Amino acid sequence: MAEAGDKPTIAIVGGGFTGAAVALHLAAGWAGPGRPRIVVFEPRPQLGGGLAYSTREPTHRINVPAGNMSMYPDDPTSFLRYAEDRITPANDPDARNAAGLLFPRRRVFGDYVAHEIEPYLASGAIEHRQAAVTAVARDGAGWRVESDGAESLPADIVVLAVSHPDAGLPRALAPLAGHAGLIAGDTGPEALTAVHAEDRVLVVGNGLTAADVIATLNRQGHRGPILSISRRGLRSRGHAPVPQEFEADFTSPPPETASQLLHRVRVSLREADAQGIGWHAVLDAVRRQGQALWRLLPVAERRRIVRHVRPYWDVHRFRIAPQVEQVLERAIAEGRLDVIAASLRGARADADGIHIALKSRRDGETIEKTVDKVIVTTGPAHGGILESQPFLSGLRDAGYLTLCATGLGLACDDQSYAIGADHLPVKGLLIAGPLARGTFGELMGMPQVSEHALDIAHLIKTLAARESPATENAAADQRT
Repeated sequence: MAEAGDKPTIAIVGGGFTGAAVALHLAAGWAGPGRPRIVVFEPRPQLGGGLAYSTREPTHRINVPAGNMSMYPDDPTSFLRYAEDRITPANDPDARNAAGLLFPRRRVFGDYVAHEIEPYLASGAIEHRQAAVTAVARDGAGWRVESDGAESLPADIVVLAVSHPDAGLPRALAPLAGHAGLIAGDTGPEALTAVHAEDRVLVVGNGLTAADVIATLNRQGHRGPILSISRRGLRSRGHAPVPQEFEADFTSPPPETASQLLHRVRVSLREADAQGIGWHAVLDAVRRQGQALWRLLPVAERRRIVRHVRPYWDVHRFRIAPQVEQVLERAIAEGRLDVIAASLRGARADADGIHIALKSRRDGETIEKTVDKVIVTTGPAHGGILESQPFLSGLRDAGYLTLCATGLGLACDDQSYAIGADHLPVKGLLIAGPLARGTFGELMGMPQVSEHALDIAHLIKTLAARESPATENAAADQRT
């Protein structure tokens, strides 16, 4: 705990986009004395990239137009201006789609975040500890953050801005654990160099990661057959050829059930179609109202959405970049890529390859396939977040962290304070970014994550401005 009279210390665990945005908004525009010490724990050398935006793979692109990406909710074209100043037909001839919208490589966005935060690092307003956090524990009224290779840090407020863990190995693939033909966890370009040009490949999953994998394999010269499976056979959709708008209020009257909300969306889809407007605009309208809709629904109805609607929502909500979509469509047209609805039933390996048993969703029949490589891209393990890192499991065991009721992340209240095992807000422990999705609903897109980071920064500023760390504790006591 900081000594009485010291300026408060804010520890941010995780220096991807969310953590970097919280730190930047905390440091920016802090007038007068009392600016806290802001320390970001991030093992990577550059803040802001995280897993998504630190990639150097040229086929990995942001999945929305650059005009929809910004660190600043009040300046939505910030990244677009940055990208347009640096991207030219010479250094990225495929950056724009047919409508002229810019879809930069993901590393460009990571560089943009680093560019924005650099002045605060240079001035000392933000400290970057290039270390992994190993433990977070109560220390008096505050916290103590332990990390590898660095001294412990007393902190008044801890902000958890970590990401979801990789999906675990599907049970049916357990016999392949340790096999050279299995690529799971790390599916980046270096891991994919193990795939030979003519290898027969099974991709488990049809989402954005699967699309990245297939695009990377294509760039690396792979020409063998690829079978991509998911339980429903759904794959991420592309963007509308031309941006459109659709106006609808899905919050009035407030929906009481998931079925009511789904009915309204279907009615709007028919109305839009009659007007020559595509589904993209309708679902964009739903997304803009996503947090309000989520708050209106009871927890039981939120669970129904997660269980029954989310797979369909995700493939329409999280769209692939047009450059990646072209790669997939070409591979399908050429017969190199097949996408089916099937589930894993078993796997074994011998000298002839990896033998996979699948169950077809269409007719329930067993499908036998022999491949050379199996690549697992089944997405994050939302329910496994508390077991993903020792410091998270330690906070859980101490009663400071719990899973949210929908299984999408960590439980927190409307101000983003973690909810402990006693069902009460935990003083000085905040959840930032997608891990708070269970409380806020739509919290995966860049605009929502930016706004959430700004909200947390404003909350911390308000607490610090009132007096000192002691004031924060008193305010939290009033809530509990």
